Amino acid sequence: MSNKELEAAMFHNTDSLYFKKNDKVKEARDFASDYIKFIGSAKTEREVVEYAIGILGENAAPYEYGKKYSTGDVVYVNNRNKSLVAVRFGRKPLNEGLRIIASHVDSPRLDTKPNPVYEDNGLAFIKSHYYGGIKKYQWTAIPLAMHGTVILRDGSKVKVTIGEAEDEKCFCVTDILPHLAYKLQGDRKEAEVIKGEELNILAASIPEQDTEYKDPVKYTLMKYLYENYGITEDDLITSEIEFVPAFRPRYLGIDESMIGAYGQDARVCAYAATVAFAETEDPEYTSMLVLADREEIGSQGNTGLDSNMIANIVADMCRANGGYPDIVLNRSKCFSSDVSAAFDPTFSSAYEVRNASKINCGVSIEKYTGARGKSGTSEATAEYYAWVRSILDGNNIPWQADELGKIDEGGGGTVAKFIAALGADVIDIGAPVLSMHAPFEVTGIFDIYALHEADKEFLKAE
Repeated sequence: MSNKELEAAMFHNTDSLYFKKNDKVKEARDFASDYIKFIGSAKTEREVVEYAIGILGENAAPYEYGKKYSTGDVVYVNNRNKSLVAVRFGRKPLNEGLRIIASHVDSPRLDTKPNPVYEDNGLAFIKSHYYGGIKKYQWTAIPLAMHGTVILRDGSKVKVTIGEAEDEKCFCVTDILPHLAYKLQGDRKEAEVIKGEELNILAASIPEQDTEYKDPVKYTLMKYLYENYGITEDDLITSEIEFVPAFRPRYLGIDESMIGAYGQDARVCAYAATVAFAETEDPEYTSMLVLADREEIGSQGNTGLDSNMIANIVADMCRANGGYPDIVLNRSKCFSSDVSAAFDPTFSSAYEVRNASKINCGVSIEKYTGARGKSGTSEATAEYYAWVRSILDGNNIPWQADELGKIDEGGGGTVAKFIAALGADVIDIGAPVLSMHAPFEVTGIFDIYALHEADKEFLKAE
């Protein structure tokens, strides 16, 4: 064996030119084109759930509790329109375990406060409460779009979307000009350059002329919402309204090898998983797709994975179709499909480069996440990691091992630990992302396609 052959046998190789050496380039670009349509259309968790149900197709039906299903049946549980669990029944008994791909569909954003609308010195604003881990200063002076679900007093539901079309009005959070910022912001730490209470969304400036209302510009704003949607202030109190970047997704780079868009953490993983689930029509094992809400704030709540959402569905499946929930879950295997922090040479000191993923070098695998001494996380066993590796290597899918930066630089988590708590084997696998949690995140088109291929092979694997 030559030295070159020995090197190939002994060393792990991540080759950014992988997709240029085979016939996958066209498939990757076609997949990226479809993904751009998704990421530009589904900017809230509710919109992702609706889009995902469409991908599942006409043969997918709402899950009926207590019903016995047959091999090949596809069903889903729409959990309050904010999270989704889909199941495709396989040939093997449930007690043989499930193949689960779990991702999250919420992203950092600005939510409205309960009493959001006010006027101050001739301008109307909407008070926000940020959601998830953000650098607050990144959310100023960019166009924002309003996405909301409002239940009116008569019980009817109204969906609101303002600001997405390029020729449509939008909103923004203002920032102070640098000429006047020295004393006001100069001594503030990064986290307080913009404070949470300063994330006020500018919404109107022309006063209503034919009224004696004490806040005539606020009146202009509320009049628009009432005349176009029937929304009152009381309705706003009980609503779900999110403000998200109004950017449209675009190819990035002269070679169009990357995609820039809002909300790619972790909707890029959710999309790849949903398409793979829809395409894997005849699996040996029963497949489960989980699109969860609230991961960005710890997964708490009845639409997040720190709940009994999965356990309850598995228990009912077992009652009707045979099996024991604890056995089913303990024999299950899971991809916790979430993004990783791609290595950024500009900020290289935050990474340990030997254990950092790179854009367009394949899927990223994290054996564990957490912080410092591996706290707040689960960890995949050597046996399970090796099994996952064999799937990827056996299907020529490029992959790279990853950690979330240097050990003491910070850290973060995923839904993996909640799946592990159910007893399943789980590992984090996803696409590397630059500028994570910023209003405009960056992914590589070949990583996205590699993730989709990995998801498909996982669902088919013995």
